[in-house]
Amino acid sequence: MTSRSDVLVVGAGIVGLATARSLLRSRPGLKITVVDKEEAVGAHQTGNNSGVLHAGVYYAPGSRKAALCRAGKAELEAFAAEHDIPFERCGQLIVAVDESERPLLADLLTRARGNGVAGAELVGPERMKEIEPHVAGVGALWSPETGVIDFRRVAGALAGEITVAGGEILLGRRVTAIKETPGERIVETTAGPLAARDLIVCAGLQADRLAAMTRTPGPRIVPFRGDYYLLRPEAAAMVRALIYPVPDPRFPFLGVHFTRRIDGEVWAGPNAVLAFAREGYRRRDVDPAEMARVLAYRGFLRLAGRYISVGLGEMWRDFNKGAFLGTLRRFVPELTAADLLPGLSGVRAQAIDVRGHMVDDFAIGGSAHVLHVQNAPSPAATASLAIGSWLAAAALDRFGLA
Repeated sequence: MTSRSDVLVVGAGIVGLATARSLLRSRPGLKITVVDKEEAVGAHQTGNNSGVLHAGVYYAPGSRKAALCRAGKAELEAFAAEHDIPFERCGQLIVAVDESERPLLADLLTRARGNGVAGAELVGPERMKEIEPHVAGVGALWSPETGVIDFRRVAGALAGEITVAGGEILLGRRVTAIKETPGERIVETTAGPLAARDLIVCAGLQADRLAAMTRTPGPRIVPFRGDYYLLRPEAAAMVRALIYPVPDPRFPFLGVHFTRRIDGEVWAGPNAVLAFAREGYRRRDVDPAEMARVLAYRGFLRLAGRYISVGLGEMWRDFNKGAFLGTLRRFVPELTAADLLPGLSGVRAQAIDVRGHMVDDFAIGGSAHVLHVQNAPSPAATASLAIGSWLAAAALDRFGLA
């Protein structure tokens, strides 16, 4: 017998879980089911990132990103305190290594103040050394509110709240097809069909594939792998908190940086290279069909044509530890090759439109009874509880349940 829900959420990452939780809090009587192909919640982007709680420095004031980041960070910190999940406002130093980057620092300060980031300020070399004694640069933006947390633990706590509130989480069930009838959506999975009146898809790396199952147009997902090095303990002592470069305004990637995580480890990275498989966490993970799909997509070809030199530079750094080290030494000159140990890799779901532009803000699509999250870029983890509230409200209105 096919299980039937009022609302079925596809995707047990932090955004899908936050959305299901918000629905249950708004409408306790709804039967909510979350389904995911993995055997654990938060298995992909949620659980494979550096764990930074962004304060809102980077985003244009008034944008959805900025509003959701600021609201979501406050909500997430309160949630973490309630569930005894450790977090720390350790602070972030965004470093200009030469004079050409100073104007970009000033722009970031304007954004930070426009977004209400408390304590954000420009600092000179002397103050930089007080904050991070081993850092090099001509100036920096200091954001004391930026912090770190373990998002996988947050996902686990969200899952716990969902089940206590009467929701259901089904793991190890990959969605293979979606069929729509006048009264319900039938979601075929590897463990049998699931039926629901309404459907919310928060599928991350698989977002465009599931959107195609309901003929919903939108951007394509192109996977970008990011590799981290782990600093050996003696070298980790040279990094107190978060050291970031001034970001290239052309790209949504923030560049190679240092993160002292909540467990005390220091990660250096990530780079950003095309992944050769949709969930290709290793260089040797190659899916020829996925590569053919990416290389046949006009949007990716247009993007690659504009930024070929940047892409080649990222690939060189990916395969050459010395090149990676050279980038890191611009900020912490005392580092040596022996200080870098193999670390984790993550894969970012980068939405690219047909014009060859990276989609930079949150995007949704769908129909009267289906809502697709088509792009949920960083700071989605930081903003997850606010995103969940926004998506739940949009879904209740779209589905006629408000």
